[in-house]
Amino acid sequence: MEKNGISGNPEIGISGIAITSRSIMVSVGVSRMGKTSIIFVEPGAKINSQYYCDKLLGQGLLPDIRARCGRYKWALQQDGAPSHTARDTVRYLQHNNVAFIEPDMWPPNSPDLNPVDYTVWGELQQLVTNIEASRLSPN
Repeated sequence: MEKNGISGNPEIGISGIAITSRSIMVSVGVSRMGKTSIIFVEPGAKINSQYYCDKLLGQGLLPDIRARCGRYKWALQQDGAPSHTARDTVRYLQHNNVAFIEPDMWPPNSPDLNPVDYTVWGELQQLVTNIEASRLSPN
């Protein structure tokens, strides 16, 4: 017997829910000017420098940042992911006239400088948890 995703055995009074864990990878930018659109990484994609530069920066974040910031100066700050620190990525940013903060200038694990890692993901996880919990309700 199943109702609203909840399965159970009425004879022994046990009920449970099948939860499938899936992960998604996204990229997003935030600043005092607002946030960019969320860029979804293709399932199974290998995030190397080429994918990061072509898909995430070139087709997603950079056009959105430039449109959002307009005439205001801005600088890109990334985390220490290998695709962000790769020589090809640094060359791409320089070639495309993107001001960026060099990785050796970032303080490690700073909540003030990494709002996505320390705030946004926590709120998103809470939202997903609340949705999953509401599915457990026997309405």
